[in-house]
Amino acid sequence: MILLKIIKKGLSLFYTYLVKRKAKKYGSLIKVNSLSFVSKTTTLGENVSFNGIRISGCGNVIIGNNFHSGKDCLIISQNHNFNHGEKIPYDESYICKDIIIENNVWLGDRVIVLGGTRIGEGAIIQAGSVVVSNIPKYAIAGGHPAKVFSNRDIEHYKRLKQENKFH
Repeated sequence: MILLKIIKKGLSLFYTYLVKRKAKKYGSLIKVNSLSFVSKTTTLGENVSFNGIRISGCGNVIIGNNFHSGKDCLIISQNHNFNHGEKIPYDESYICKDIIIENNVWLGDRVIVLGGTRIGEGAIIQAGSVVVSNIPKYAIAGGHPAKVFSNRDIEHYKRLKQENKFH
């Protein structure tokens, strides 16, 4: 049991090193628990936790403080240029679209976030969802495409935030 904990800790440190090496910029307390990849256009805030995420594309990806991802998440900041490219169904050119994920956001397992979107502060995205449009702050959203179906208890959220109670 102790050996397993040592191995997991060592892998986490290695995965964290890989993410920091590739990211454009990062804050303190980055924790990567499972193999993850970020693009060179990725900026990470403070207290970011990945559990197996792949961030790709040429658009800027900005992730705020106290972010947490579930397993197997994808953040894709580019799309093939299928409307104005030189070939069908698409050519080698891309359209880059930025993604902004504000502070205190939690993505469930296997969430996909596509370019040109913003996820507001404190939002929660349900496992298996695909974010194709903006999600407002404090929202709980899910589905394909992700739609808001509930909201956090905003007073409770603000109290915990004021008390600096972050995971």
